[in-house]
Amino acid sequence: MNALIKSATIINENSTFNGKTVDILIEKGIIKKIATSIKNSENFQEIKAKYLHVSIGWFDFRANFCDPGFEYKEDLNSGLKAAAKGGFTGVLVMPSTYPVIDTKSGIEYIINKTKNNIVNAYPAGALSVKCEGNEMAEMYDMHSAGALAFTDNKKSLNNPGLLTRALLYNQSFNGLVMDFPNDKSLFNNGQINEGITSTRLGLKGIPAIAEELMVIRDLFLAEYCNAAIHLTNITTKKSVQLIKEAKAKGLKVTADTNSYHLLLDETELETFDSNLKVLPPLRTKEDIKALIKGIKEGVIDVICSDHTPQDIENKQCEFDHAKFGMINLQTSFSAMNTALNGKVTLAEIISTITTNPRNILKLDVPKLEVGEMANLTLFSPTTTTTFETTDLVSKSKNTPLVGKKLMGKVYGVVNQNKLEMF
Repeated sequence: MNALIKSATIINENSTFNGKTVDILIEKGIIKKIATSIKNSENFQEIKAKYLHVSIGWFDFRANFCDPGFEYKEDLNSGLKAAAKGGFTGVLVMPSTYPVIDTKSGIEYIINKTKNNIVNAYPAGALSVKCEGNEMAEMYDMHSAGALAFTDNKKSLNNPGLLTRALLYNQSFNGLVMDFPNDKSLFNNGQINEGITSTRLGLKGIPAIAEELMVIRDLFLAEYCNAAIHLTNITTKKSVQLIKEAKAKGLKVTADTNSYHLLLDETELETFDSNLKVLPPLRTKEDIKALIKGIKEGVIDVICSDHTPQDIENKQCEFDHAKFGMINLQTSFSAMNTALNGKVTLAEIISTITTNPRNILKLDVPKLEVGEMANLTLFSPTTTTTFETTDLVSKSKNTPLVGKKLMGKVYGVVNQNKLEMF
């Protein structure tokens, strides 16, 4: 793959060209030259775009591709197409499929089926057998096969003994435990965030304390085991404060939130749009302010898409019966960029989807330097876009962001000696 990228502003704090507008020459997938102006003497494909910016390839920390078992919602091929169009060159794939990815063969299935794609798919293995929270899965075997982390996805691990054993066991091979903090007994078949909006709409509420109590428990267990833990889907003000205090104490904790939780609050649900029914639920404006502050202060390390496809039967129904989740890979950057514009710098936003997730997963971070393999995302942070259903390449279309004006546009991705422009 040969290309000449013209007049692109580099956003990469680790690059000597950070903040500069340059040309980038790529030959056979390798960055051959970076300079103020490069002549296209070899007649390579020339890439020009309005307000063009380039960073190292983006990485999404949690996406559900429903393959194997639920391919009618999404499969690995359609999921990776959505990831590429969203600007991602790497994705951590969640294990809650059917069968659950809880064995070495399941990890190998994901790796082998996604080989040579422009987007690298990295599997996460289940923490417990069948994600049922009763018996620890064969994590070492999965780690040896290529699993980067272990999680039961949206099934919070309510058994503290099992979590303790998992934290201790993972230290033997430097594995990463991810937990979604959500107390099932307090969840109580809730539909949306517990508060004024849930009362007014007559819907069962999911209290913030269901998350916060589990955050406290997970932090105590991590401290007890002197182990690293990653807390996923953080959404409340108190959770951010608890994690901040834990980091100040020196605990080995990292955390993520979802891009749509930065953009949308619980009042959006007054439309009863089931595409807004997500888990954890949309929270309050005050919670969003705390999340944004947490990102600015480095308390929240990663921003995820939490891409969760649902078929039409599970969304176009009574709100109480609708499944949780929304697709978000194609809209994740524009959602976070719109929400954080003027509050967090572009470099800080980009770090949450490039260096931070890779460092947590102990992956090599791509370099935007001469002589390195090109792993790049081409985008504009200021171009306004309006997503339409026809733009979506996912098999499922469950998103409330269709028709909304968002700031940020992806032009293309470069990876694995391949280039895709959109």
